[in-house]
Amino acid sequence: MRPLAVIGNVNIDLILGPAEPWPKAGTEIIVDHDELRVGGCAGNSALAWDSLGVGYAIAANVGNDQFGTWLKEAFGVRAREWPVETVGTTLSVGITHPDGERTFFTTRGHLPLFSFDEVRTMLDGERLRGGFALLAGSFLTDALTHAYDELFDWADAHDIAVALDTGWPLGGWTEANERKTLDWLKRCHCALFNEVETTTLTGETDPREAARQLKAEMPSEAIVVVKRGAHGALALDKTGAEYSVPAPRVDVVDTIGAGDVFNAGFLAALAADLPLETCLRVGVTVASEAISTLPRSYGKPLSAFVEETRK
Repeated sequence: MRPLAVIGNVNIDLILGPAEPWPKAGTEIIVDHDELRVGGCAGNSALAWDSLGVGYAIAANVGNDQFGTWLKEAFGVRAREWPVETVGTTLSVGITHPDGERTFFTTRGHLPLFSFDEVRTMLDGERLRGGFALLAGSFLTDALTHAYDELFDWADAHDIAVALDTGWPLGGWTEANERKTLDWLKRCHCALFNEVETTTLTGETDPREAARQLKAEMPSEAIVVVKRGAHGALALDKTGAEYSVPAPRVDVVDTIGAGDVFNAGFLAALAADLPLETCLRVGVTVASEAISTLPRSYGKPLSAFVEETRK
């Protein structure tokens, strides 16, 4: 098993819903579901790795309030070195809708203060040598994002393959945000984007062609993954060969964090040197379990997928 790490946004998620129709200003509605949980792209991926039973390191920060204390306690010894910023912890309120979509209201909180200097104090490059680092929440971690070139240099120096999932830009996919993302991808070994992000970045309507356009922007050995929600996922391997797996039909509770959970399953399988099609299947299976259970669960451990592959 190759080493795994995740670098990025861990925050509080308060999930409420479903809400239909959207309420008028000044009114109040009752919803059926609420859940307070660890969130953020990095947090969601790390929780899935915990459930899959794989080892990993995580670099994140928190605010100096009760939410920050709660987040650190949730990750135990792995959060021992997390810096505590002198601001409140970032809170994201997710309102779910009957069709499975969601709307987020997020405070800036502690995330913009997360820096590469802090990352270096938490991660041992030598221990991660030959492994994978998931870089997440790019448009929320301002200080770290400004130092991405340094981070990529550090990863290259330790032979760490960077997998990128930027998340949705706060200002939308402007020309500037698209340009920055494409520049980052030139330094990455794996792109983990959803279908809308992939087609938006390339201007292609066909996700397969969009994936090929992204791969052309990346190092020759890069892998491109397109997360397609209810349609499963597809990937291009290092040679450009295409793989695709469908998603099972499930009764959706909420889709918040589905892509982050997919990332965890996919990268865990990749770190175990499973075939790329199997990596896609692991990601889709784990994400489908997560979005259809309350309280959220992630299904069987990675070892079960490995055993199935060996049969």
